[in-house]
Formats: sequence, structure tokens, C-alpha cells
Amino acid sequence: MKMVKSTLAVLTTAAVLGVSSFAQAGATLDAIQKKGFVQCGISDGLPGFSYADEKGNYMGLDVDVCRAVAAAVFGDATKVKYSPLTAKERFTALQSGEVDILSRNTTWTSSRDSGLGLNFAGVNYYDGQGFLVNKKLGVSSAKELDGATVCIQAGTTTELNLSDYFRANSLKYTPITYDTSDESAKSVEAGRCDVLTSDQSQLYAQRIKLADPESYVVLPEVISKEPLGPVVRQGDEEWFDIVRWSLYAMVNAEELGITSANVEEQAKSTKNPDVARLLGAEGEFGKDLKLPKDWAVQIVKQVGNYGESFERNVGVGSELKIERGLNALWNKGGLQYAPPVR
Repeated sequence: MKMVKSTLAVLTTAAVLGVSSFAQAGATLDAIQKKGFVQCGISDGLPGFSYADEKGNYMGLDVDVCRAVAAAVFGDATKVKYSPLTAKERFTALQSGEVDILSRNTTWTSSRDSGLGLNFAGVNYYDGQGFLVNKKLGVSSAKELDGATVCIQAGTTTELNLSDYFRANSLKYTPITYDTSDESAKSVEAGRCDVLTSDQSQLYAQRIKLADPESYVVLPEVISKEPLGPVVRQGDEEWFDIVRWSLYAMVNAEELGITSANVEEQAKSTKNPDVARLLGAEGEFGKDLKLPKDWAVQIVKQVGNYGESFERNVGVGSELKIERGLNALWNKGGLQYAPPVR
């Protein structure tokens, strides 16, 4: 009787959340394997995170999460199809099953994690909201923006953060909202607003798309916590685990010194138990995830470890030139930390 009551309570919780797929544990992976690819929701064009090059090939830090999942499931990081989504479209696309995973510079918040029938699988970029202004405006601090007209992307956490910050500092502003990040960036460039506000990573990405990037500066204030990461629907723990551990594999690989260049050689050795377990030389940890034994090998070989992905897409050697900062590994002064494979 106790077990029956427990089951009814769980099903009732699922109904309240509107999670129609609750009883379909494992259905996502089954469907993905049947169709032969992962459908990934990404941004509608954000350099460094998810964008298409001149040949139509998608790349970026968020894209690499999707590629890592495909490498884990299929042994082939190219088995991904991409759905560019605006901020307003993204959650509906995931909830409806249009995409299997949302990897689109999306902030992990309590309401999104508990009220939308979604689960955040981890954090692939620790960020915070900031302000981009033209240098000719003559301001060096966000506290000098009293009376400013501010461009904002609709459907984001940006709007509430902006309101909170200006109210707390007794400042007034006029908001102008746009559906896409490109529209808001073009508006600040055209002078329709004084300031563009968004996650700092997005500000750096949008700045390089402007006609004269050097005329714009990101102000020093960071006014919010914006942990960005991949999202899946609630109700399928199997798929949630695969996405989560695909990201964790990249972080653990960097910590262990495993790179795309040496992963195949490292996979042959059992000298370091942590390396051996991650790369499948010891244990059956892939089996636990319903993945091949070499799932982590394929991720690192085809996509790289977290550090490789960061530097290639947004790091100091990229166009964005972003320092690791909070996104350094935990043992190098940052917040990136992954549970161990064991």
C-alpha cells in the first residue's frame, strides 16, 4: 500500500508539472537512436557560442555540447541537426519535443528548473549581466546611466535584472525590447538606444559583429549571476544523465590532462585509475549510461576537452578574447568542477 501511494504521488507531481513524457523513461534515447541524430536547439546566431560559418557549419561552445552528446551516443559528433531559436521560442521548442536538447546560452533559474517541466544538466559557462556602450557616451560605470535608453532582448532574464539594478541604485531608464540579439545590437549601433544590456559573453559576441567594434566598451559592472547550460525535458532521467555526463566528461578530461591529441594513447593505459575509468579501460560506466564503452573517448577525440572547446570558441585566442575567469577549473581558481566517474 505504501508503494502504491508513493507511485501515485510521483504521477500526481508529473501531472502538476505538465510532464506528459514522465512514464516514457528512456523514450528520448530510443527515439534519437531510431532517427539517427540529435536535434539540438541553439541560438539564432551568437559568435563563440552557436553560429554558422560561411559554409553553413555550426560551431561554438554551446554547439560543442550537442556534438559531445552525439559523439557519446553514436560515436559520431556530426550526427546533430540544429534548430536556431529565439529566446522566446526556445522553451516551447524543448517542451513540445521539437528539439531533444536546448544548448542556447540559457540561464539556470529556479522557476525554469521547477516550473517549466525542464531540467538543467549542468553549467558550461558561468556568466553575468553587463552593459555595452559607445565610448562617445563618455561613461565608465553603469551607475552613470541615469535616464538612459536601454536595448533588451525579450524573453530573457535580462529584463528583471535590469529593473532590479536600476531600482536599487535609484536610476531611471527607458527600455526598448527586441526579439533577437542581432536586432538589439543593431539598435545600439544605430543610436536608437544608449546602452545594450545582456550577459557579458553575449555583449562580447555582439560587439565583434558591429561595424566598428573598438568604438564600444563593456562596462565593469556585473549585476547578476547567469549560470548558462544545456537543458532537457523532465521525465526522462536516462537522457538527462547522458547529457549531463557528456558535459562532465569534457570537464574531467581537462582536469586529467586528456586532450583530443592524446586521448587514444591515454585510453590504452591503466596507470591512472581516474583516467582508466573515464576512458573505459576499467569498469562498465558506459553501460550504466546505456552508452558504448568508449563514449568519453569519442567525446574528447572528436570535440575536445572543456578547455579546448573554450579556447577555440571564446578564449583569448578567439575573436571574443574572453579570459577563463570563473570558467577556469576549480583547481585553477575557477568554478568548473565535475563529479568523478567511478
